[in-house]
Amino acid sequence: MKPLELDVFLCRTDNFGVLVHDPETGLTAAIDAPEEAPILEAATRRGWKISHIFTTHHHTDHVSANLALKEQFGCEIIGPINEAVAIPGLDRTMADGDSFLFGDHTVKVIETPGHTAGHICYHFVDDKLLFAADMWHSLQKLAVLPDETAVYFGHEYTLSNARFALTIDPDNERLKSRAAEVEALRADGKFTIPTTLGLEKETNPFLRAADPAIRRNLIMEGKTNEEVFAEIRKRKDNF
Repeated sequence: MKPLELDVFLCRTDNFGVLVHDPETGLTAAIDAPEEAPILEAATRRGWKISHIFTTHHHTDHVSANLALKEQFGCEIIGPINEAVAIPGLDRTMADGDSFLFGDHTVKVIETPGHTAGHICYHFVDDKLLFAADMWHSLQKLAVLPDETAVYFGHEYTLSNARFALTIDPDNERLKSRAAEVEALRADGKFTIPTTLGLEKETNPFLRAADPAIRRNLIMEGKTNEEVFAEIRKRKDNF
């Protein structure tokens, strides 16, 4: 089985567009459809025909090009069952634990409510690829995946996130190094996508609510992981 090919590009202001291509079957999936023109440009540049759209959630900046792409390519649109009524052109619904084949590549659906109530992630099991989201209980589902899993996120927020993380976890040397790397990448106009689960476990405070240093910094040593996470989330909202 040949490895999947990926093309990552910007849509709108800070959305990422991602095309996933199976060279053996010619199938090409867009992970969400934020904006028609950049997706068409990427598909044309690579010579790929979009056969699927894998929708993570119903927000407009993730589904606005659904109908235009479906009209042009006749692609199948897959999305979360709990947001079915809000996703334009949806053909097939997926729930937590469902899996399906993309060519010969197994895709498992992980329900990750938080960003929206019905949000789902797509885990390409054999390829160790994850197209993902946020929030504490949802993150715990993702954190058990292999550390080398490559994580493709939907927005270029890494620089802001790294700066915020340093306010919560200022003595984390791996975080300091990562923040410097991100600063350099963005200064050069380069993307920070993908990351890995292993790196996120080392540097992302939303995955580190149990860490003693973070708890000391927040003066929350006796609190639950959920309470620490909620405090981090509140601080991020106000950052």
